[in-house]
Amino acid sequence: MSDAAWTDELRDFVDLKPRKSLAAEAAENLREFIMLGKLAPGMPVRERDLAEAFGISRTPLKEALRILESEGLIVYGPTRRPSVADPSLDEINDWLRVQGALEALAGELACSEATDRQLAEIERINASIKEARDTDGQLEAFRRDMAFHTAIVAAAGNAALAETHASYNARLWRVRFLSSQRIPGREATRREHRDIVQALKARDSAAASRALQQHLRTAETNIAAAMADLASEKESD
Repeated sequence: MSDAAWTDELRDFVDLKPRKSLAAEAAENLREFIMLGKLAPGMPVRERDLAEAFGISRTPLKEALRILESEGLIVYGPTRRPSVADPSLDEINDWLRVQGALEALAGELACSEATDRQLAEIERINASIKEARDTDGQLEAFRRDMAFHTAIVAAAGNAALAETHASYNARLWRVRFLSSQRIPGREATRREHRDIVQALKARDSAAASRALQQHLRTAETNIAAAMADLASEKESD
């Protein structure tokens, strides 16, 4: 794709988004472009082109890049030029294991701390995922999936846990979205979500913890398979 075509595609994408602060909006758009593979792992970030596509100056763009650097999505080389992070599978698995421990703790805490309304909302979000995939596509289904996990963490009522979880979640969005597109893993995901909801509704902390840990182990397997598929596609191109 030519530079002009790439910039035009990014501008069209941005025009569809609701307006926020310039830096926050730019960070959200960059985050989503990384998740969708429009900004591929290892790709240099062309600040001038991005600023033009977003219709902003480079100052809020630089602020947006600092936000994404703090999330582990952008890295700076020795010359301070930004590029999209390209973590290894080992690094991703390390993050997933931490994420699994965080979500297992969240499940335990939610069983004692969550209100009935919060548990009902978790169940509602889970029920909406398949419908979102059928009517709005995989991206919206993925957003609902991540909202399901975020709602569980919020129901735990622990601000430090929520902050740490959000940090790891941002790093894992791209690979989790990549793995969510694999049809073979979807039935296991639906079954595990049902187990999580049932354990939370029963306020069975041990069962909730086990179900969430198993779910993140499944995610680890799916992500490894998705990354292997992507590597094979690149080799065949």
